[in-house]
Amino acid sequence: MYPVESLNALIEQVMSGRTLITATLSQLRSKGETTYTKVQVKPVELKGKLYYQFAYFTGPKVEHRNIPAEGAAEELMSLFREKFRQGLLCTIEADYQVLISKKYKVSILTKSPSKQEAPNLAHNRRKRYVLDEGEPVPFLIELGIMNSEGKVLAKKYDKFRQINRFLEMVEDVLADLPTGRPLTIVDFGCGKSYLTFALYHYLAIREQRELNIVGLDLKADVIEHCSALAAKLSYSKLRFLVGDIADYNELDQVDMVVTLHACDTATDAALEKAVRWGASVILSVPCCQHELFAQIESEVLNPLLSHGILKERFSALATDAIRAKLLDLMGYRTQLLEFIDMEHTPKNILIRAVKGASGDNTAKWREYSAFRDFLGAKPYLERVCADLLPGESAVQG
Repeated sequence: MYPVESLNALIEQVMSGRTLITATLSQLRSKGETTYTKVQVKPVELKGKLYYQFAYFTGPKVEHRNIPAEGAAEELMSLFREKFRQGLLCTIEADYQVLISKKYKVSILTKSPSKQEAPNLAHNRRKRYVLDEGEPVPFLIELGIMNSEGKVLAKKYDKFRQINRFLEMVEDVLADLPTGRPLTIVDFGCGKSYLTFALYHYLAIREQRELNIVGLDLKADVIEHCSALAAKLSYSKLRFLVGDIADYNELDQVDMVVTLHACDTATDAALEKAVRWGASVILSVPCCQHELFAQIESEVLNPLLSHGILKERFSALATDAIRAKLLDLMGYRTQLLEFIDMEHTPKNILIRAVKGASGDNTAKWREYSAFRDFLGAKPYLERVCADLLPGESAVQG
């Protein structure tokens, strides 16, 4: 048995020496406590600095905090003093099993290190997932992507990667969302809602943001299933409705609009709604783009357009280029990013638009209208947003 100071010295040693791989704390000191029942710790590198990520488990929920290296040892030691009687510190040199008696006497058992590689923080930063494998995530378990131990099922790994890629794109624009009030988010054509649940988990549980999310879809049976799952997970600020994008008029202001695999001009209808709501962030993965396919004419491009498969692909790319430029003209900074193919479509371009673009719209309009006229296109999004665009009069006058 050792005094509690010996544990403090061990924690300082492994953290200051950067040898800690993982730490797991368990066995609450008081059984009557309703706080988190387990804590896991691991080192991560964020923006070139060392942090320790603390994962606090409360039943099926988990809360994450990234604590700078200089304060992590104190947080870990306070958890041992106030909450937990048992811990396992896995380091490069050895594994340390920590047991603390009711009188705060400490037993530290040293074992040969587990067969784990030393943490390569730079590598972890490049490969880091927003949702890590090995940490149980309730909605992923319920959706059949993870088992109860946090292992991703082999057949669902592509879906796991897709969810993380989506959350990375959200993470990048987190600072562009309003603060100081609840966020309002609408997901048009939510379908089975893998990404809707992911968005709720990330913002409401991980980031502790107050929010309200509405998922909208035409399929009543899908909405019923998603509503039941939201209730089971106690996602009280997530609700699902049966409805069409064009007819949805419940809200006057929305902060983020998500539209995934909305067919043809349904994507444009969602984009119009988003712009008129003044959404701070728009995330859209278009599906089939038939409108331009039927309109496009160009003798110069005939060697390409005379082949159906090439015309279809070119029309899809040109449609998304038009959408991006129109969003720019309506006050957004727009990017076209590579996504991961949806289950039922090979389309893998995501349009991400953030409100707040600046600059001379006259030059942008000339560039856009020249491209549109060259293709012979009459885009739906331009027609329905005509009052929000500079138009020919702005160019001439």
